[in-house]
This record gives sequence, C-alpha cells and structure tokens, in this order.
Amino acid sequence: MLDLQLIRNHPERVREAIRHKGLGDGALVDDVLERDAHRRKVLTDLQDAQARSNRISKDIGALMREGKKDEAQERIAETGRLKERIKELEDEAREAEEALDRLMLDVPNVPHESVPVGQTPEHNAVVEEDGDKPDFNFEPLPHWELLERHELADFERGAKVTGAGFPFYMGRGAKLQRALVHFFLDQAADAGYHEVQAPLMVNADSARGTGQLPDKEDLMYEVPRDDLYLIPTAEVPVSNLYRDEILDPDTLPIKLCAYTPCFRREAGSYGKDVRGLNRLHQFDKVELLQFVTPESSYAALEEMRSDAERLLRLLDLPYRRLLMCTGDMGFTQAKKYDLEVWSGGQERWLEVSSISNFEAFQARRMQIRYRPDGGKTDFVHTLNGSGLALPRVVAALLENNQQADGSIRLPEVLHQYTGFDQIG
Repeated sequence: MLDLQLIRNHPERVREAIRHKGLGDGALVDDVLERDAHRRKVLTDLQDAQARSNRISKDIGALMREGKKDEAQERIAETGRLKERIKELEDEAREAEEALDRLMLDVPNVPHESVPVGQTPEHNAVVEEDGDKPDFNFEPLPHWELLERHELADFERGAKVTGAGFPFYMGRGAKLQRALVHFFLDQAADAGYHEVQAPLMVNADSARGTGQLPDKEDLMYEVPRDDLYLIPTAEVPVSNLYRDEILDPDTLPIKLCAYTPCFRREAGSYGKDVRGLNRLHQFDKVELLQFVTPESSYAALEEMRSDAERLLRLLDLPYRRLLMCTGDMGFTQAKKYDLEVWSGGQERWLEVSSISNFEAFQARRMQIRYRPDGGKTDFVHTLNGSGLALPRVVAALLENNQQADGSIRLPEVLHQYTGFDQIG
C-alpha cells in the first residue's frame, strides 16, 4: 500500500505509475483523493461536534450551580441531539475509512526511477549475461524426453492422481529434487539467512498483506470451507511473520530463507511454453527474504541478487539478468530483477528467479514497523527473491549436461547431495 501522503502531494506521479504498469485507470487516483477529502471532512465535523458537546457539558454544570435549571435543560436536550449526531458521524467516518482502505488496496506500487518504462518483455533490459552456452556435437533432447528416457518423472500418473501440472518425481529424479533443496538451503545459510519452516496455507489477511489479494486471487488455490489459500510462494507466510509488530532496530536486517512447495493455478497457461517442467501447478522453491531499513533496501536488493546468481554459477548454468520494465514488473514491486538460465535442449531462456524490492509497500499493508533511534515508528522495507525455483533449474541441468551417449552429468557441487555424479 502506498503512503496516502504521497498520493496527496504527488498525484501525477502515481497516475504515471498506474499507466506505466498497465494496471488500470489513472482515475483511481482521483477516486482516492475524493474519498480522502470526504473522510477528512467527516472527521472534522466529528471533532467539531465532540468539541461542542464537551463545551455544552461544562455549561450545564455552571448553569446548574447558578440555579438556571431551564437553560440547563435546554443544554441537556442539545447534548442529546449532539450525541445522536456524533454517533452518526462516527459510523460515517468508519465507513469512509473502510471505503478509502479498499481503494488504496487497488493502487499499485510506484516504480523506482531506475526501472525502464515499457509494457512488454521486449522492454526489459538485459543487464548482464554470464556463462557459456553448451555446444553440442549431437542433437540435444528437451528435458521432457530426458525425464521420460531415464524415468525421472511421471506426468501421466500425476495427472491421474491430481491433474496436469502435478508430476511424480521418481528415483533419481526425486533425489535430485531433494539434493537441490538441501544445496540451496545450505548456500542460503552460508550467506547469513536464517531458515524457517512456514505454513503451506494462509488466511486472507496474509494474502492481502503481500499483495496477492486483491491482485492475484485467480492464481491461488482456495480452501473455501476454512477461508484459506494454498501458498503460491513462501513469500506470503514468511513476510507475514512479523505482521502488526514493531521490530527492534538492532535486529535489522532480518534475513530469512524457507523451502516450501508452491501452488499456482496458472489460469490461462497453455502451449509449448508450459510443456514438461516449464510451468507446473505444484513445484518446490527456496525463498530468500529480508526486512531492512529504508536507506539500506537497494543495497540489500543487489546483495540478494548476488546471492541468487552465485547459485547459478556454482551449478555452472549460463544465465542472464534482466531489469524488468514497468509493465512486466507486477503490482507490488518497486524494482525487480529476473534471472533466466539457458535451456540447451529447447534453445531458449527460462526464468528461475525473481528478486524484488517492495520498499514499504508490503510493510504498510502488514503494519511491520521499527522505531529508529527510539523515536517515531517507520515502516521497514521488504525484499524477496527465489533462491531458487527448482523446475526450470532441473530442466536446464538435464538439457545442458546431456551427453552423446544419453547420460546426464551432474555439476560437482551436487555430488555430495545426490550420492551420484551422473544419470544413466
């Protein structure tokens, strides 16, 4: 949620953010300002009525002491009418506050000045490319054929048991999944992240706090009977860990990591880009999160990006870093990087991590604050990033490391985790 003062003082900047992100009509800003003006007028009327009621109450006491009972009775009658009016204004103020809050939830975050303006992936800036793409002397296979050949995953039985996008991982395929999770968590710990194990379902307040509601409800699986949502990412429960709390400034920065399965409906996804592991409804991911002071958040963003990139270098996966444009960034982010790995069998880039700075946008929705220097409270800045998401990492590992004889050699850093150095 944006600071209301920002909208009051710089409405055109917020309208511009809405246009550049392609998220609705800039007239939303006018609606917010109109609701805000109405709310402030109601509060002023309420304060005036309360002040008049207090003055009259004092007058009544004085009149009674002076023996002016008739005048006192008139004041008492007026006090009764004022009490009714105050009750009406209190109800109106509460309704105005709730209406304004609902509108504010629809206002997207303002992009950082360094974010390129654009509406399509073509406007994303390729900041860096690292590593060498594989050079095959044979026709490489896409990962879905490699998975089938080596019996690493079973999509058909997964579809039978649950539905499309819910594969079984089998044998060494399952061990590779477990190995990557352990590897990613160990690397996160070495980088100073504290591991937590998070709930896999959250309530509506948690989803609203991180911006999944009301923006992304169609992407989440719901449990209507209990009013819960399956998490689309560990970002949602772990970010809400400190909701409605004032943090000790001496504890900042707080760096957390969590492994969870992630559940996404991915409504509307179809075609070749969703084949195999390219897009699943359930997948594993290790998430990195930080809660930091406002002045340190952009340094923290670069640190988190570096932490995720280190994993790709250790796995010897060629990758590129994208600075996402305004229209390809999302509702809640102020600045976002995507990391994409090269998929040798498909000959295309696959996104494996997004690293984002939300500034105070999420913290304001979740009321996560700290008290700098013992003074007035301020909102922390929140950041998160994938460190990493498994499916496309597995796809790239299989495709890039396939050999002419059909076997797949694994990166050396994984051998101690898998207990084997190749598949096939």
